[in-house]
Amino acid sequence: MVQPGERPQVRALRRWYAAAWILFGLVPPALAVADQPDSTRAATLALLSVLGLCYPITETFPGNPVIRRNTFLGALIAGIGAVSYLMGGAASLLITSLPHFWILAGNPRRAVLLSGAAAAAAVAGGAVRAAPDGEPLTGNSIAALVGYAAGVLLGLWMNRVVGQHDERARLLEADLADAERRLAEAQRRQGAADERERIAREIHDTLAQGFASIVVLAEAARDGLRSDPDRSGRQLVSIEQTARDNLAEARVLVGAASQGSVAPASVARTLRRTLDRFAEDTGLTVHAELPCVECDQTTRIALLRCTQESLANVRKHAAASTVGVVLERHPHGVELEITDDGRGFAVAGSPGFGLDGMRRRLAELGGELTVTSSPGEGTRILAMIPARA
Repeated sequence: MVQPGERPQVRALRRWYAAAWILFGLVPPALAVADQPDSTRAATLALLSVLGLCYPITETFPGNPVIRRNTFLGALIAGIGAVSYLMGGAASLLITSLPHFWILAGNPRRAVLLSGAAAAAAVAGGAVRAAPDGEPLTGNSIAALVGYAAGVLLGLWMNRVVGQHDERARLLEADLADAERRLAEAQRRQGAADERERIAREIHDTLAQGFASIVVLAEAARDGLRSDPDRSGRQLVSIEQTARDNLAEARVLVGAASQGSVAPASVARTLRRTLDRFAEDTGLTVHAELPCVECDQTTRIALLRCTQESLANVRKHAAASTVGVVLERHPHGVELEITDDGRGFAVAGSPGFGLDGMRRRLAELGGELTVTSSPGEGTRILAMIPARA
């Protein structure tokens, strides 16, 4: 009888027990009545057959499963009493049938009561057959009572063991659910932290650099209003364009535009526009080798951000006169080299948010950043992004 929530292993074990019950509980009495009178033999075989069929019938019969189980157990109690009456005892049938009561009764108390009723039926059947001249309590009856007592003790012990196992399983499930909840919360917090870090990096690489450029251009334009108004006009145009670019970047960051708008053209054209504006704003000489290199959008954005950060560092720190930019496609990936002839710096002592941001951005794509510099020797930035399958 399939019970709700029953595991397949338990169901298979019950079916094996049902087969053993038929083999060792019903077959021996059927063999034992072979030399009995025809009336006793026929009645006993019919009764044993009914008991054997009652189990699968009540298992498959539609309706309430509790009623089906109670129907089978009631029939089993009556059958044990009847077999005991026909054969003068049914200790073996009772003992092999005891697990049925513990499996199907529903709780230990009902199992004890119903198996006790079966033991009483076995003793009563033998006593009625022996009356009025025979002994009311035979060896078979004593074996039935001893088997019932042993069955109760074993059943209670097994019920306690199973209960402890279920309690441990419940506690483990509760611990697992709590661990899953804490893991989900940790992942949520980590995701939020990663997103904050990403936004901070984007702001530093785009908006902050743009605003710094606007400040420098505005100061230069103000100083040259009287002495060189044409140059100041060009600087004002650069300020306007930089502000427009910053506005577009801000819209991307808040989701008002797709990130695909950051670098819609090829990486060579995007870098060329950035370098031309840098040369115009700073007056530095820029040598660029920018062949047409095909790469995906994520790689284009990463190369653009590395270029913007490197040029910003040149503008603020290097005091250089010449900047070189070389873009190359190799079998293993894309390389971008940016050099300047400025004052240089000690790489080990200058981690910097910008350099760390570039390293993290490239690491997310499986690439790496190599910085080579020393005081008075200029700086070389090499960004490598591996080819994607």
